Amino acid sequence: MIIRQYEENDILEMIAIWNEVVEDGVAFPQEELLNETTGAAFFAGQSYCGVAVEDNGTIAGLYILHPNNIGRCGHICNASYAVRSTCRGQHVGQKLVLDCMAQAKRIGFTILQFNAVVESNIHARHLYERIGFSQLGVIPKGFRMKDGHFENICPYYIAL
Repeated sequence: MIIRQYEENDILEMIAIWNEVVEDGVAFPQEELLNETTGAAFFAGQSYCGVAVEDNGTIAGLYILHPNNIGRCGHICNASYAVRSTCRGQHVGQKLVLDCMAQAKRIGFTILQFNAVVESNIHARHLYERIGFSQLGVIPKGFRMKDGHFENICPYYIAL
């Protein structure tokens, strides 16, 4: 598996993977699904998008990287990761996070911050902590799950 910058011909697979996570309703704050037009614009609008490509050419996962804020806080970036459900448990997420950190540093960001990691997303939380991210606290009932109940979110950060 390799991690590389996305290409235009990756967009349909990227949209399918992204929408799968959005539809799950337990990790991403987005509720609107992407289509070919909105997806192309969404991915093009990021500072960087990486894709994990399996040996057979299938995209196993992706990440988006962008500023977390502007101006005096513009050195802080944010990212989101999506792994195809059939590829979970194969350390795709770890490869994506590590590549994202390298790309963020290359671009000039000095801090990577995650604003809304759902407390029950233990696989993501354990991954971030294993890599060296620090939890900043807890925002009680900061995330509305697909079924309508609220869960805590745990912001994380790491210096790059």
